[in-house]
Amino acid sequence: MTSVVLLDYGSGNLHSAERALVRAGAQVEVTADHKAALAADGLVVPGVGAFAACMAGLREVRGERIIGQRLAGGRPVLGICVGMQILFDRGVEFGVETEGCGEWPGTVDKLDAPVLPHMGWNTVEAPAESVLFAGMDAGTRFYFVHTYAARSWELPLSDHLAAPKLTWTEHGSRFLAAVENGALSATQFHPEKSGDAGAQLLSNWVKSL
Repeated sequence: MTSVVLLDYGSGNLHSAERALVRAGAQVEVTADHKAALAADGLVVPGVGAFAACMAGLREVRGERIIGQRLAGGRPVLGICVGMQILFDRGVEFGVETEGCGEWPGTVDKLDAPVLPHMGWNTVEAPAESVLFAGMDAGTRFYFVHTYAARSWELPLSDHLAAPKLTWTEHGSRFLAAVENGALSATQFHPEKSGDAGAQLLSNWVKSL
């Protein structure tokens, strides 16, 4: 059975994410143990709350090193919600800038929308070649709850096979709902709270490991 470590660094809906991953067909261990996190077929990085608090918790368990080591070896990582945001260079909340993991260039900042937080169900615009969204139609909805997001992509896009697959959505303005970039994938929405659609996305990811 495919092994997945759900990184426990003090942030995220660990129990609901664990149940969703088990439902998706994974053997799940919730831990911050480096050996286990590096050895697993997949690593999931959850995240709820403030960017700065999540980064502080991640650094306490040296989670940014685990992510970096896995990606250096082409080992899959999936970030969820703030677990996606901290993969970027920096986050800006209440005027305070916090350094992220730096796996992707760019800044996570406040959505430009009349109503915040963005809370509830929304559709996404996924590329046809997406692995995460394989088998889903254009009207599929996912559950979001956030005020901040990555609103642009700063890496160059190309026709190369390794070009990132970007999924967008809109709340006030466009922002990234998901990214698939080699071994590193992430979703701004919560697949573990997104019912059958989220279960299918997680199953697609687990099957790709």
